[in-house]
Amino acid sequence: MHESGIAWDLYATARRAAVEHGATRVLRIAVDCGALAMVNPEQVQFLFTIMVEDDPLFEGTVLDISTVDPVMSCSCGHYQGDDPFVCPGCGGLPVMVKGREIVVTSCEIDIENENE
Repeated sequence: MHESGIAWDLYATARRAAVEHGATRVLRIAVDCGALAMVNPEQVQFLFTIMVEDDPLFEGTVLDISTVDPVMSCSCGHYQGDDPFVCPGCGGLPVMVKGREIVVTSCEIDIENENE
């Protein structure tokens, strides 16, 4: 179940960024997950929730996972779309440009104001 490794990486990445910036809380983590990444976003969400439940830095953190549709492109420039089959222009196989990635796009944190 590689979803647990993905959930752990999301937690570790956000925690490292939060600690480096002196955060008091991680508010939201936005993730783009390719539709062909072979990942179940609901399982990642569930496992992430379990992993952070004892970490006060993640109290109330929202994990926002967005699905990225696949995009294929042919090197001849004739084809770009979501069909992974033969290019109608040159007969070549298009390559995947988007759709397999798992990327943290933003991490929203709360930093205690030093002037208070």
